Amino acid sequence: MRYSKEFFDLQIRFAQTVAALIDIPIEKALLDYTNIYVRFALGRAFDQHHPIWRCYTDGLRKSVDLCDWTYRFYLARTEVPKTQSKLATVGCFSYAMQDARCVRIHFENIEPATTSPLGIDRLPVRLAELRSLFDHMRHNHQEATCVAGTSWLYNLRAYQRCVPDGYVASAKVAESRFRNMPLWGQFLDRHGAVRVGAAEYFMQQLSYAADFQDLVCGFPLQALAVEAPIEQFYCFYAV
Repeated sequence: MRYSKEFFDLQIRFAQTVAALIDIPIEKALLDYTNIYVRFALGRAFDQHHPIWRCYTDGLRKSVDLCDWTYRFYLARTEVPKTQSKLATVGCFSYAMQDARCVRIHFENIEPATTSPLGIDRLPVRLAELRSLFDHMRHNHQEATCVAGTSWLYNLRAYQRCVPDGYVASAKVAESRFRNMPLWGQFLDRHGAVRVGAAEYFMQQLSYAADFQDLVCGFPLQALAVEAPIEQFYCFYAV
């Protein structure tokens, strides 16, 4: 997926507000409080001395338009091969192993544009996909003991009904997720464009922010961290 310029603009505006409120350089705010480093396909080390990141920040200092320079840099990086961590994909769901014992589930909307992937009419399809996915896990990762996830999606009842109640009940706000898509993904549609309503609300909240906590609360939805024994899933999907 190619992300829109507006998605980067939104993050840059947030980084600029963070930099002003807590008095840090814009380069540090972009590294620590946006998803831009990951979008440049630089991995997750968040190394301020990475030569490609240094190239970006050097250009940033010379640029009169931070948003334009950032997006041009991103477009130049879109041809870089991405590391594939998914072990299996069924419909809208996939999974990867966090470690030998912990599974992480991922969701991607692949439905036609006219169909809501989490609508009640599509729930049987989603459950069938997850049943197949967990059947694959049971046969291929017998050492797995738990399932964990972090996403803004766990705020939605439509997503919650796809997974066991015990998993949903474990939800806690995942703090300091500013570098990650589980927080920023709420602003995107399936095509990588920004959701106008969510973005406008966020920008309005930024304009009112008087301290860092106001910035945190400005996100329409918080990223929630969840975790439960994998046996709950095997039971829930009857696999």
